[in-house]
Amino acid sequence: MKHLLLAITLLLTPIFAEVQHRLLDAKILHSDIPIVDIRTPNEWRNTGLLKGSIPIMFFDEKGGYNLEEFLKKLTARINTKKQFALICNSGSRTRMIANYLSENYGYDIIDLRGGISYAIGQKFPIEPYQPQE
Repeated sequence: MKHLLLAITLLLTPIFAEVQHRLLDAKILHSDIPIVDIRTPNEWRNTGLLKGSIPIMFFDEKGGYNLEEFLKKLTARINTKKQFALICNSGSRTRMIANYLSENYGYDIIDLRGGISYAIGQKFPIEPYQPQE
């Protein structure tokens, strides 16, 4: 019986998963929805981070990635059973990653179109990147 329930849950999860491709707005920023910044540490240093966002690199400077490491860090920092948002520089990386995570893991994700570039242009609060040792 437990196996049947698990199988049904796994089959239905992608049906309920959703990706919203939206521009950042005050409603998202001031909600309890975690915002995960998937850019690289160099990008974080150059532009800073959207205030309150959680830096977890997905692609490195050479375009490589470690999905297992990313998911490990992601699930350690946020509740992936609840909706969360992804931000990058312009939105191209988050679009791809949000779709993949939603389809394959059933995550409910807001892909922040325009990325940090849009956030800076709209004068949303940016804070300096503070590396965690």
